[in-house]
Amino acid sequence: MELQLELQTQRSTRRFLPSPAKLAVNALMLLFTASCILPLLWIGYSSLKTQAEFANNILSLPSAPQFGNYLEAIKLTNMLQLSWNSARVTLLSVIGITAISYVTGYITARIDFKGKKVMIFYYLFGMLVPIHALLVPLYLLFKNFGLADQWYTLIIPYIAFNLSLPIMLISSYVTGIPKEIEEAAAIDGLSFSGTMYRIMLPIAIPVLTTVAILQFFSCWNEFSFALVLLNDESLRTVPLGMSYFKSQHSTNYPQLMAGMILSMLPVTIIYFVFSSRIIAGVMAGAVKG
Repeated sequence: MELQLELQTQRSTRRFLPSPAKLAVNALMLLFTASCILPLLWIGYSSLKTQAEFANNILSLPSAPQFGNYLEAIKLTNMLQLSWNSARVTLLSVIGITAISYVTGYITARIDFKGKKVMIFYYLFGMLVPIHALLVPLYLLFKNFGLADQWYTLIIPYIAFNLSLPIMLISSYVTGIPKEIEEAAAIDGLSFSGTMYRIMLPIAIPVLTTVAILQFFSCWNEFSFALVLLNDESLRTVPLGMSYFKSQHSTNYPQLMAGMILSMLPVTIIYFVFSSRIIAGVMAGAVKG
């Protein structure tokens, strides 16, 4: 009896003790988490330092919080204009990406046509091409066609270069929906487009919401296209506005970090509000696919 109790105690103890492999994985995850959180904390408290404090020791805490850095950052960058430019471009791009991705993803999921595999490969290939390799030809193309330095300039590449992943997500999600729903709608006399928009669109709302939120992050934070295609200062977006803090001979790093905190606020708020919906949408698309 005592032997059995001792064996049970050993098994229970062994069950609750993590294995070396789990400990290694947890340590690795903690390391990755720290590598993400510590730079944010450093940016946060460095934005409250004076330029002299930052120059003397970049890791020290501020002696007295300098909240005026945020006011100076707003004045220097004309943050309201930058935010309006970013919001206009981002919202229109997200609407375009979501609408085109839904139609394309639905068709590739439900219709077999000649060249379908080629089209899917084309969109998959788009995920492999780095955008930086296309900046020069894209700039020449936009310049020759008079599309550069317009309020809608960034919307075109944002939509074109952000279609691949949403199409794959939506196509995977729609493939997992039973076809009997569409067959019942067809028996009731609904056309293909009517079924796509009136029956399937409400069902696909979770994955469409996920696509819209992910693309909002991508478009809001985009820098390369804005740098190459926009010269007019009145059209600059928030990421591009961070260059206002850099002069020819020096850079005001505390004000730059205050500007970075302000630029991150919208996407951070949206992420915390919709984080559960993002994860649920991605998981739904993955499981159904």
